[in-house]
Amino acid sequence: MSLGARGGACWEPAKRAGSWQGRGTGWRGRGRKEPLQCQDMVVQNALYTGDLEQVQRHFSERAEVDLIILAKSHDLRWTSQKWGLWALTYKQELTTPLHITASRGYVDCLRHLLLRGAEVDLAPGGQTALHVACTAAMTDCVRLLLSSGADPEAISEDGFKPLHLCQSAGSFACAQLLLRHAASVNSISEEEEDTPLHMAARLGLVEHVRLYLSYGASLEARNTEGQTPLNAACAQSHPPHAMEDYYQVCQQLVNVGAHVNTSDRDRQRPLHQACKNTNPGVVELLLAQGANVNIMSYSGNTAMHNILQVASYKLDHQPEQVVRDLLNHGAVRVWPGALLKVLRHCCASPRTIEALVNSYERVRVTEEWEEAVPAELVQKHPRFFQSLFSLGQSPRSLQHLARCALRRCLEGRLLQALPELGLPLSLQQFLLLHFEDVLY
Repeated sequence: MSLGARGGACWEPAKRAGSWQGRGTGWRGRGRKEPLQCQDMVVQNALYTGDLEQVQRHFSERAEVDLIILAKSHDLRWTSQKWGLWALTYKQELTTPLHITASRGYVDCLRHLLLRGAEVDLAPGGQTALHVACTAAMTDCVRLLLSSGADPEAISEDGFKPLHLCQSAGSFACAQLLLRHAASVNSISEEEEDTPLHMAARLGLVEHVRLYLSYGASLEARNTEGQTPLNAACAQSHPPHAMEDYYQVCQQLVNVGAHVNTSDRDRQRPLHQACKNTNPGVVELLLAQGANVNIMSYSGNTAMHNILQVASYKLDHQPEQVVRDLLNHGAVRVWPGALLKVLRHCCASPRTIEALVNSYERVRVTEEWEEAVPAELVQKHPRFFQSLFSLGQSPRSLQHLARCALRRCLEGRLLQALPELGLPLSLQQFLLLHFEDVLY
């Protein structure tokens, strides 16, 4: 059947067409005809599979190109059925041949549709084809759309520009193309007021961050949460394998001047968030750049509070390193009377307990301490916990007491003074609470 034909059940005028033209895009105001709604599964199958021969046959010179297709979204929603029950169904969304081919990387099909006069900025579902191509990281499709006049500053129904949707490592080339076609590196999303740099920093996209910074992205732009890009990067929870990426993102931001003590609306600083998400590299970076180790958030938490709250279930992130670094930079220690509570909460991370206990000259260990540690953990780390419990019957070693005395004398300037002491490396490490998995 020729797509030029208007009749038949497979081709219907698109309903409520005026609401589908998006932000200044579409057919109205340009002398274009309202698009038809395509229900022909043969045509849809050709588009979804990228069958160029079939696409060329169906979309001939006389055929309609700007068709509206009702597609099933990946998102689910609850809908009420006519008999009074609720069912979980997929959302329905509006798309076009241009969107389908662009989002799947079918460049030849996309080129054919554009040559047949497809409206490049049509947005029946709230996004242009350029938006969906960037989301899917289809570089060749992005290049073709931009060369065909697609608007790099088009705003989606959700308030995003294409650059905001370059949210995967594979979309780096798409971001480059957008910037070369005059996309604004400091544009903000409508709801969250995120810049592309916020997005990239939050997602740990190292190359994207480097790219945006080279185009003059604002380091101190704030979103609706009051976050700068550095805040956003530190606030994002991430698995252990992504820790290095987030470190590199934060390192780039700090190296070009990002403020390490900037607070968000809840007075959370980057250090608070980096401790909550347990990234030792980022914590060390922030502390080295002068992050305030003892300042409180709106809820009254310091960085030390945050790391101790998550240490037991972030073992793969090495929380003990964060605790040690905070102590070495002058963090206020836990009130001795609260150490038993900390033991109960953090005993799954023995090295966290080791760093804390080694920051005191003496700790009052009672039978309650033994009762606070599950037997399976004692069996897993017998040497450490036996040495901990024995502190109730014997004093600390002279070497430990000397360490505490020296740390007390150098409090607040330990790391600055240490290189001047001329101590052997082993003693420097001992002074900095190097882990030994045993207490003396």
